[in-house]
Amino acid sequence: MPEESSGGETGPNKPRFRGGNAMKSMSYGRMSGIVLALLASWVALGVARTSAGQSDEAAIREVFDQQTAAWNRGDSLAFMDGYWKSPDTEFVGAGGMMRGWDTVLARYRRVYPDAKAMGQLSFSGLEIRMLSSDAAYATGEYHLVREKDHPSGVFTVIVRKFPEGWRVIHDHSTAYPVETGK
Repeated sequence: MPEESSGGETGPNKPRFRGGNAMKSMSYGRMSGIVLALLASWVALGVARTSAGQSDEAAIREVFDQQTAAWNRGDSLAFMDGYWKSPDTEFVGAGGMMRGWDTVLARYRRVYPDAKAMGQLSFSGLEIRMLSSDAAYATGEYHLVREKDHPSGVFTVIVRKFPEGWRVIHDHSTAYPVETGK
């Protein structure tokens, strides 16, 4: 909004600037060029970030797809390839918090000792939110189809990008209550 002029001509076709002679001496053409160059740079950076974000999201989804395929083959070790192989990897569930890749693998093997106990896994409502260029979190629902039951629940996982790719560093999964006959 025009306010006080620092001097010079004013009129219906002459805008009034606050700020002195430097602004007045810059031509509209040159100012427009600078504004357009800045805008183009900003748009280009935004497009580059979007492309990187989309490819990172696709890579994270690929981890989920690989884990699903491994689970559905009854291969808990291959399923764990999606997790960071570190003593700092965390799993939180109804049984409490566990730390360490080996501990999480042992839990999966204890709770799901064979392909029949594992059933067929699927995910729904998967949403991935990038936190930075090397960190994201994902939320969704998991569903197991087994011979005698169909347990499901919700999860939040935190993933980080490592040289070998995206890996789950924290998994918080909660099963829905089992419905009982009424």
